Amino acid sequence: GEKGLPQALIIGVKKGGTRALLEAIRAHPDVRAVGTEPHFFDRNYEKGLEWYRNVMPKTLDGQITMEKTPSYFVTNEAPRRIHSMAKDTKLIVVVRNPVTRAISDYTQTLSKKPEIPTFEVLAFKNRTLGLIDASWSAIRIGIYALHLENWLQYFPLSQILFVSGERLITDPAGEMAKVQDFLGLKRIVTEKHFYFNKTKGFPCLKKPEDSSAPRCLGKSKGRTHPKIDPDVIHRLRKFYKPFNVMFYQMTGQDFQWE
Repeated sequence: GEKGLPQALIIGVKKGGTRALLEAIRAHPDVRAVGTEPHFFDRNYEKGLEWYRNVMPKTLDGQITMEKTPSYFVTNEAPRRIHSMAKDTKLIVVVRNPVTRAISDYTQTLSKKPEIPTFEVLAFKNRTLGLIDASWSAIRIGIYALHLENWLQYFPLSQILFVSGERLITDPAGEMAKVQDFLGLKRIVTEKHFYFNKTKGFPCLKKPEDSSAPRCLGKSKGRTHPKIDPDVIHRLRKFYKPFNVMFYQMTGQDFQWE
């Protein structure tokens, strides 16, 4: 096989379900994907396209090369850089209710830095006035309409697939059918590939052909979220609502987060 630049990228979003999607699409025989996040278009761009190509797995004729780096979606330079690599690159964005996404993001940071302030403290510029701090990355990432605008300056909507992080859990096979169609692949990853893990609370892949064990996402996935004041959740929902509505209009899809 030869190493080639990716024809499709999972560009976001952090804590949306990108790892689950990558693992599921890797079960397809015509997909070869990098396991780790290369962060080429945000952190390693100066290393050049040859470095990037070298990170990729070898592919045979007819196989698609893919990678996922969820921070691309919120990186200003990423659309232009990807467009200059190949303007027909297919882009996949896994989106999830921005409120739960923000809490999940905070939970991940908390597991690494237990000394950080509470979610409530970080979420507000002014708690009394109920002013949300939209500059905090955990909140900013979920303003999907804002980030999407940046991508639409370089890519037509037809080249971007929006995957529902919620449906990836409740109906993995249904979401994977859309992904495979979008990538121009035969629908090989179907309900036969998934079983529901009650402990984790989400689907796992049944064993891939070459290994004996089923594939569940690692220990870092499905962490228990800290309890957040219901008033804070209410404020956040209110904050995100106009952006969600705008996002539904831009994509022509209703994700039913309200």
